[in-house]
Amino acid sequence: MRLAFYGSSLVSAYWNGAATYYRGLLRALAERGYQITFYEPDVYDRQKHRDIDPPSWCRVVVYDGTVEALKRVAQEAAKAEIVVKASGVGFEDELLLAKVMAAADPAALKIFWDVDAPATLAELRAAPDHPLRRALSSLDLVLTYGGGDPVVDAYRALGARDCVPIYNAVDPETHHPVPPDPRFAADLAFLGNRLPDREERVEAFFLEPAQKLWQRRFLLGGSGWHDKSLSPNVAYIGHVPTADHNAFNTTPNAVLNISRASMAENGFSPATRVFEAAGAGACLITDYWEGIELFLKPGEEVLVARDGRDVAELMQKLTAAGARGIGERALLRVLAEHTYAHRAEEVDRVLRQARRMEAAE
Repeated sequence: MRLAFYGSSLVSAYWNGAATYYRGLLRALAERGYQITFYEPDVYDRQKHRDIDPPSWCRVVVYDGTVEALKRVAQEAAKAEIVVKASGVGFEDELLLAKVMAAADPAALKIFWDVDAPATLAELRAAPDHPLRRALSSLDLVLTYGGGDPVVDAYRALGARDCVPIYNAVDPETHHPVPPDPRFAADLAFLGNRLPDREERVEAFFLEPAQKLWQRRFLLGGSGWHDKSLSPNVAYIGHVPTADHNAFNTTPNAVLNISRASMAENGFSPATRVFEAAGAGACLITDYWEGIELFLKPGEEVLVARDGRDVAELMQKLTAAGARGIGERALLRVLAEHTYAHRAEEVDRVLRQARRMEAAE
């Protein structure tokens, strides 16, 4: 089936956390026979920070960040049997949704794919006349990369015909164990961009434990932290390219996942970092969020902290052997249940069911 996907970026992970999700899932769909074209705008310097070349399994169309270029690529939706507009494209999202869905073949499946459901739903609740809210009833399906029942129920209440979570996962071909790299040596490492609804939690779960455990080495990666006050035992290394993520995860004794506040409150929203770390065989410490046990078993495959004090206590008790054991068990779990091949099988089933329902109407 021909699939037109309008998203933020496939070829650049720069200020674009959805890139890993798009790559893993769309490649797995391509392996199942989907013919995919990914449309992405040239905005936010992402094209200057490409970290992969356009892949063989997907045609990538980069268009200028102008309304004229947007309208031109939107017309190409008419060629597809499945049309997807993702959230957070980053340039005229509301106009893009309107133009893409208007251009789509009436027989095509029309899908909104939400990669940040808590933020999107907050917008929709605050604006009864929001264009997406008005469009929901005309779309065939909403897919999200997290959220569980709370998100499903919320979207249905707002008028969506149906909503199905398609969770993050691991791509074993891109995220896997590698030898340690001295650049990333640390007792605890955290990788994440500086965002308004994450910063306070980074302070609580990472920076405060670092101040208490002054004899331990902490490593901070991600964009935007250059002017943040850090204790002497925290090394800041800036943006970490996707090609270095495996070494970043494998080398430290443990790595930390800190959910954005909205996702932690919503639950059932495992970040790509969770699966990247597990796929590399890393010992992961994550902040608590409802639903974690659906993906990794707390205490055996992942360590769970409810606050910075928990992080400090876990770090004091964690041995190198214990960390290796947790990482090994996490790797086995995600390979058995949480790869993008598993997710693509689910997406394929959902899409085929939606097409059957549409044909029956």
